[in-house]
Amino acid sequence: MPEPGASVLPPPPPAHSPLFRAEQFVWLTARVLEQRLFAYHFLNGAADPVETALDAYRNEDGGYGHALEPDLRGPVSQPLHVGHALHVLDAVERCGGQRVDRVCRYLTSVSTPDGALPAVHTGQRGYPTAPFIPVMDDPPSSLLATGPVVGLLHGNEVWHAWLFRATDFCWQAVESLEKSHPYEIEAAVAFLDSAPDRPRAEAAADRLGRLVRDQRLAVLEPDDLGSYAVPTGYAQGEHHFPHDYARTPRSLARAWFTDDEMSRSLDHLADEQQEDGGWPVRWRQWTPGILLEARPMVTIRALRTLRAYGRHIG
Repeated sequence: MPEPGASVLPPPPPAHSPLFRAEQFVWLTARVLEQRLFAYHFLNGAADPVETALDAYRNEDGGYGHALEPDLRGPVSQPLHVGHALHVLDAVERCGGQRVDRVCRYLTSVSTPDGALPAVHTGQRGYPTAPFIPVMDDPPSSLLATGPVVGLLHGNEVWHAWLFRATDFCWQAVESLEKSHPYEIEAAVAFLDSAPDRPRAEAAADRLGRLVRDQRLAVLEPDDLGSYAVPTGYAQGEHHFPHDYARTPRSLARAWFTDDEMSRSLDHLADEQQEDGGWPVRWRQWTPGILLEARPMVTIRALRTLRAYGRHIG
């Protein structure tokens, strides 16, 4: 019998199941943070070790750095690192309290004149950075950086003065989108899924869904990838699928796709698991370390998406 209060580990997944293969891949390759996240999501792990691992990336200014988001190297805090950190805290239901108050103070300090976030703050200059993320002297506001952060804070019922203007920016940016690209749409969905004004969010999501289909921004026939163009600036084969927009059935983006389209998308996601147990990185790998650090993150996300839709993973 286990000692009173001891955590009870779940039975091991069947050998050669997707989860078993992914677990071996994570133990072999992942950073401590992703190891702790995997344990939390799939092995009854606790939240405290995840927070402890995340603290290694936190800076005195309340932001996060140290390549938490692998495409931005170096120690300095950046909005994209903060967005990643909030995703982690949200995943373990710890997105609140003094930690998030400090994050909001950091966000206030790096905001653009209209109250939103730049993709990359000028402090990144001098450190290695992905070539597709430009470092500018006067960076503009970015829906890519702002939308997910605002969405996560609203989804966790965080209220801070920074949110008022940042939310207004997101509404304006989302409702004015015309010609777009998949990552920008994903950022818009991250905002809309938790925006407080639900009727407005549903209307905006309905319009975006038509835009995604009209501009063929989602591969609806995975067996016919060649008929879908990759957006300008993306890596060869950097396609996006229905499950990339609707990571859970609760997402507003789920209504954009038929049951058959989503089923084919999830089949494709499941089939992407590679021989070593991990899932591939589709975006451009500009230095070898990126692939090593990002694949466990992508693998955990794939498993969580499949499980959210009721797919058997082991």
